[in-house]
Amino acid sequence: MFDIIGTIIFGAVIGVLARIVIPGKQAYGWFVTVLLGIAGALIGYWLWGLLGGSNTFGIDWIRWVISVAGAAILSFAYTAITRKGKSETGTTT
Repeated sequence: MFDIIGTIIFGAVIGVLARIVIPGKQAYGWFVTVLLGIAGALIGYWLWGLLGGSNTFGIDWIRWVISVAGAAILSFAYTAITRKGKSETGTTT
């Protein structure tokens, strides 16, 4: 149970950090921010493992940076997909 709560909190932090580094305004709410942050964190952990990173007892700054970058890329993709869908229906953003 605490793993799930920790993942949600970590995802929220990563999502918020990703929104901070992305220029401009993102047209989605906190729920999507948390989901993209969780996905970015999972991608960051996976890539960190592929790069040979190991678990440490301190803060893995490289893993955090990779997680934020992953969430930012997902945010760009989400924005591109949702804007494309809105423009096809005739509404403008």
